[in-house]
Amino acid sequence: MARSGTSPAVRAEQFIWLTARVLEQRRFAFHFLDGGPDAVEAALTAYLGEDGGYGFALEPDLRGPVSQPLHTAHALRVLDEIGRCADRRMERVCRYLTAVSTPDGALPALHPSLRGYPAAPWTPVVDDPPSDLLATGPVVGLLHRNEVWHAWLFRATDFCWAAVEALGSGARTHPYEVSAAVAFLDGAPDRRRAQAAAERLGRVVREQRLAVLDPARVADYPVPEGYAPGEHHYPHDFAPTPDSSARSWFTDAEMERSLDFLAASQQEDGGWPVRWREWAPGTRLECRPMVTLTALLTLRAYDRAV
Repeated sequence: MARSGTSPAVRAEQFIWLTARVLEQRRFAFHFLDGGPDAVEAALTAYLGEDGGYGFALEPDLRGPVSQPLHTAHALRVLDEIGRCADRRMERVCRYLTAVSTPDGALPALHPSLRGYPAAPWTPVVDDPPSDLLATGPVVGLLHRNEVWHAWLFRATDFCWAAVEALGSGARTHPYEVSAAVAFLDGAPDRRRAQAAAERLGRVVREQRLAVLDPARVADYPVPEGYAPGEHHYPHDFAPTPDSSARSWFTDAEMERSLDFLAASQQEDGGWPVRWREWAPGTRLECRPMVTLTALLTLRAYDRAV
């Protein structure tokens, strides 16, 4: 039976039961209803391919059954949440990552196997895709943070360092690329180098006005080229936990304003909105529970009542 009350998580619960996929329902139960990790992993296994990667629209903007690096990165984040990033699971995943890597040892955003299946129009499928920090950074950072060691990591780590340091040199970037860099830096074993890179990247974020520092003046901040109208990013998006490498980029007042804005963004049905561009009816329905879980976990990480 659903609980009574008005806290953000209680308000979100009915929304989750009404709209979420089984995976997000199990994740919600794990984080907020004392559910167990086995049920989460069982739900995630439905997306596992025979090649060791994950597919079947685990990331809703990529449809079809084939495994993709972005699906697999999402699966690793879920496994990390429940403490299951170890043992033979990671060996299987790393074999898949090795098989789909580019010649320089990193991951493409989209593997050509997606061709012929529905995908968001801003994600074109090409025959020889380049390495991409968006796909590689979060995977490498997470594997390092969980002390996973595999031959695939050596060249992929070198790629991430080069890509992150290029951003820190002042090259134009955008919020999703920055978030991928932060995910790498949060797990990079060389902590001194990671801290220095994060400091440089934080200056770039402020100089390029990539984070809305005052939600009351959101119109003063440009939306990056190619993003949807209103697709802004806030300090809590870059630093979803207080121990994030990006937390030091923002003052306490800026972070408090950001968290206040996040809490106030919960909608009447209990869910949070999707701010990126929508292209198919099902993707919005599947994404909102994911966004809602992220919002709740961010608020809880900062000791906001959920």
